[in-house]
Amino acid sequence: MLKTMNAKLSRRDFLKLSALGLGTLAMRPFVRSLQEFPQSERLGRVVTGKVDLMSRPDGNSQVVGTLYEDAIVAWLRETTGPMPYRTSRRWVETPEGYIWSPLLQPVRNEKQIPLTALPETSLGAGFWAEVTAPYVDLILANPPARAPWLVNRPKSGLPPRFFYSQVVWVNQISVDDAGIVWYQLQERYGYGDIFWVPAEAMRPLTAEELSPISPEVENKRILVDITYQTLSCFEDDREVYFCRISSGALFDYQGNRVDAWSTPLGKHRIWRKAISLPLSGGSAAVGWDLPAVGWTTLFVGTGVAIHSTYWHNNYGVPTSRGCVNARPKDAKWIFRWTHPLVSYNPGDVTVSMPGGTLIEVTERA
Repeated sequence: MLKTMNAKLSRRDFLKLSALGLGTLAMRPFVRSLQEFPQSERLGRVVTGKVDLMSRPDGNSQVVGTLYEDAIVAWLRETTGPMPYRTSRRWVETPEGYIWSPLLQPVRNEKQIPLTALPETSLGAGFWAEVTAPYVDLILANPPARAPWLVNRPKSGLPPRFFYSQVVWVNQISVDDAGIVWYQLQERYGYGDIFWVPAEAMRPLTAEELSPISPEVENKRILVDITYQTLSCFEDDREVYFCRISSGALFDYQGNRVDAWSTPLGKHRIWRKAISLPLSGGSAAVGWDLPAVGWTTLFVGTGVAIHSTYWHNNYGVPTSRGCVNARPKDAKWIFRWTHPLVSYNPGDVTVSMPGGTLIEVTERA
């Protein structure tokens, strides 16, 4: 059953919401057109405060420019070269110079045709959708901001945004006076913040693309190799999937070993899976708060999970705070393949002991 949404919001209403929710940032263009991003099939988003553009794929080469967080560049090709005091040797060539790959999220700019009706589900009218633009600016519909990340970004001079590959629930559709279609977004397990975004930046997920992979196979297991930073999926003794991951960081920013950040070794069972979850933890000084994390597969009771990652590109190197970070396409495949199976509706399943698919985390001597 489809529920057609005929609600109209005037541009004045949106600007009022923007002014209430974003404060002084409302003086900026409140939405960046998707056409303003570089015209390239492959793009990269800077994921840290500042990066240097180098003349060659070498950390010791000449600095030819500087980019800041959320800058979008054309991703021409990936190559290798030295980076002092770092493990990864991957670099990305851009038209302006070379950027060390771990600091550049691979993104695309894929404009979508908006829906005009909401499907009815047990969760109410709505659908799951993923961001298909490098980023999309958010207008807070119910200020003041509640989530820590939403409070902190404006303090750093950055507008609230969702980024490529994030997954969130859409529960309303509206059209403004200019004929632009907007989706209302709400994290089902978030802090209660509600957003409006241009619909052309969001792709509705379908039940078909969430269909289980090899659901008839009972003997499945996952091997996470901390030493080599890899993940392998097995059906009986046959490896059916392999990918690079980023497990818990071994050292803090000062080079001190931090066991609290390591991914727990041993054998574990999946106990919950959700299409999208907000993830947070740590302390006030070194904490994190990450909204709309897609394809989350929890396997330790403290919240350790395999999940999609949009805040770094450092796969192959321990980087996380305990979880197993994976590329979005890898996290999605693992989500569909493992037990318990999760349907589009409701998109979240918790199981009791003995749990779902076995995950073994090992570290070689």
